[in-house]
Amino acid sequence: MTAWVPDVLGDEFEQLTLPLGEDHEGEIVATLVRALPEAPPPAPTAWERFVRRVQGRPLVDPPPMLDGVDVLYVHGWSDYFFQKRLARFWTSRGARFLALDLRKYGRSLREGQTPGYIADLATYDEDIAAALEAMRADAADSGTRRRLVLMGHSTGGLVLSLWASRHPDAADAVILNSPWLEFQLAPLRAAIAPMVELQARLRPLDAAPQIDLGFYARAQAAVADPDDLMETNPQWRPVPAMSVNAGWLRAILHGHRTVAEGLSIPAPVCVLLSAKSALPTRWSDELTSADTVLVVEDIAQRSLKLGSSVTVERIDGALHDVFLSRKQARDDAYARLERWVTGWVAATGS
Repeated sequence: MTAWVPDVLGDEFEQLTLPLGEDHEGEIVATLVRALPEAPPPAPTAWERFVRRVQGRPLVDPPPMLDGVDVLYVHGWSDYFFQKRLARFWTSRGARFLALDLRKYGRSLREGQTPGYIADLATYDEDIAAALEAMRADAADSGTRRRLVLMGHSTGGLVLSLWASRHPDAADAVILNSPWLEFQLAPLRAAIAPMVELQARLRPLDAAPQIDLGFYARAQAAVADPDDLMETNPQWRPVPAMSVNAGWLRAILHGHRTVAEGLSIPAPVCVLLSAKSALPTRWSDELTSADTVLVVEDIAQRSLKLGSSVTVERIDGALHDVFLSRKQARDDAYARLERWVTGWVAATGS
C-alpha cells in the first residue's frame, strides 16, 4: 500500500492509492480520499474550568455526536468524489469521512483504460475491501470498534446496496443519494436484458449510442452556489457522460434484477430522492428542480426492497444529486440527513 499524499481538492484532503492487480488493460487501482479533521478547540483554561465548576457544567466538553463513526462514500456513473461540503457535514459532527474513487474512475483512471468499465458489480468487493483495510489501519490506535456508515450516490448507491446485503455484519447504517436501483425503462428491462446479454458476450466493450445531451450538467451549473463553487475535472466528469459499454450495462441490469428480487440489508437505510423526475428532451427551467436521470417513483418503490428498515425522504426541487441542488432544496436535504442521523445515533444508544 502506498502512502497518503495531498489530494487534488487541496490542503483539507489527502488520497491513498490502493493497488488491485492488473487486467487486460493494465494496472488496476482504487483511490481512497480522506477529509482531514479540523483543528480541535483548545483545552479549557484553569479559569474556564473554575467557571464551569461553579456553573455545574462538565469540565470537559462531551464528544461530538458522531465520534467513533466512519463514513465511506462511493460516487455515481461518470463521476468521482469532489463534494467538499458533504465531507464537512460529517467531519463537523465528529465522523471520519472517506470517499472511494472506484477502479477506472476519477483519480483511479489510468491511460488506456475503458472509463468506468466493469463486467460484474461484485468485483467492486475488492475495491471496498481495500478501502476498509486502509481505514482500519488508519484507526488502529483508537482501541475501540468504529461504526461504519455507507453512503452512495446513483450507481454507487446500487453498488453499496448489493455489497451491504452480501456483507450483513459490516455496515451500521446505509445512506443513499438517488440510488440507481431500477432501470429507467423498467417495464422494458425484461425485453432489453437478453439483447444486452448477447452483445455483452460477443462484444462487451461495444459502446451504446450517446444519449446524454448535457442537460443535467447544465442544471447543476445553473443552480450552483456562487459562494461555494465546486470545480470538477472534465476528464473525470465529462459532459456528455462517459460511453456506456455492453458488458457494463449487463452488470447494471443484473444488479437491478437482484434488487427487484429483494435484498437483506439488516442496517437501517435512508434514501434521499427528488420529489419529481423530468424527461430531458430539451432544455427548460424545470430541469433545474427535478431528477433528470432516474424515475424517482420507481426508485422510491425499489427502495422498499433493500431491507426491513428503510426511510425514504422526498425533497422538493432537488436534482439527481440532492446535495448539488438549488440552495433551498440542498438545505432541505442536509436537514433531513441530519434528522435521520440524529435519530440513528439516539436509537443505537451511542
